[in-house]
Amino acid sequence: MLLKKLLAAFGVAAFAGGAWAGGMESLEAFVKNAKSGRAEFTQTVTAPAKEGQTSRAKVSSGTFEFQRPGKFRFDYKKPFVQSIVADGETLWLYDADLNQVTQRKQSQALGSTPAALIASAADLRALQADFALEGAPERDGLQWVKASPKNKEGQLQNVQIGFQGEALASLEILDSFGQRSVLKFSKVEVNPTLPASTFQFKAPAGADVIRQ
Repeated sequence: MLLKKLLAAFGVAAFAGGAWAGGMESLEAFVKNAKSGRAEFTQTVTAPAKEGQTSRAKVSSGTFEFQRPGKFRFDYKKPFVQSIVADGETLWLYDADLNQVTQRKQSQALGSTPAALIASAADLRALQADFALEGAPERDGLQWVKASPKNKEGQLQNVQIGFQGEALASLEILDSFGQRSVLKFSKVEVNPTLPASTFQFKAPAGADVIRQ
């Protein structure tokens, strides 16, 4: 399910310092200074190749908005319409094709997830409660941080967060099944004024609502 794939994608640890401190500095600045944001994204999900087969990548795209602490919205436009909305208390997943809404308590659904990393945490200390963070080598013109969840029972193996300066540019998520999800962000706006309605969700008429 998309929700599980996305949530299993977002996780972080104690700063080890060293030669790759640039990524940690960028992460700290991002969490401290980016109180809200808006961007477009492309997500590529690649499952491990089965024996005798070539792995296939699935590509989707849409828009992303967030406001600290604890509010964010992913709207998938292609190839299927889906929305993931966190209003600070409840996490909503809407699948337009199924006309189905899944509702979960946000405090139980996030925690050691990539969403907590980029949108929910109020400061770096809050991230370090759930993740081990360490700088990673520069590549693709970006500074990187590797985030590994302290809770080893979840579906997330690690997340690498790429920054261009203080701007979020990429997330590379590896889950415990070997599936890799790469999100690349473009047209990033930092600290835009977002109306309260951005993070409000109302189930469409006739939609099945599943409470978990």
